Amino acid sequence: MLSDICHYQAISPLLASSGQPDERQLAEIAAHGYSTVINLGLHDDPRYALPDERGTVEALGMAYLHIPVQFTAPTREDLARFCTAMAAQQTAKTWVHCAANKRVSVFLGLYWHLYGGQTVADAFALQRGIWEPDAVWERFIAECLDSPPDN
Repeated sequence: MLSDICHYQAISPLLASSGQPDERQLAEIAAHGYSTVINLGLHDDPRYALPDERGTVEALGMAYLHIPVQFTAPTREDLARFCTAMAAQQTAKTWVHCAANKRVSVFLGLYWHLYGGQTVADAFALQRGIWEPDAVWERFIAECLDSPPDN
């Protein structure tokens, strides 16, 4: 079941987020009609990365986009790439994940506030339900809210 995936969040009929799904869970995601998977996690961390996530996702008939975000050093460029990808997926059923839905929850909050017109409180409700950002992420959020990245 989708709800078994780490920190799974059904956000809208066209968008869900989570921590790292395994191969069986990716098949479940495809069976639920998702057409795109966006991964903000790293491929080189054996604690949560799959051996060939791109290959698995594409074999299931979904598109795959990897935007590797260093958890200890997120960048405005990472956010810009994410926002561009999200804007391109507005009509596609999209699953966004990272290791534990922490990167994703912040990036979605920034995207919803900067480009979706949501208040900061509303935009970051998902993030607040998952985790409390550390100093690195608090600084990153503040910088992006003060000066949105170009995308």
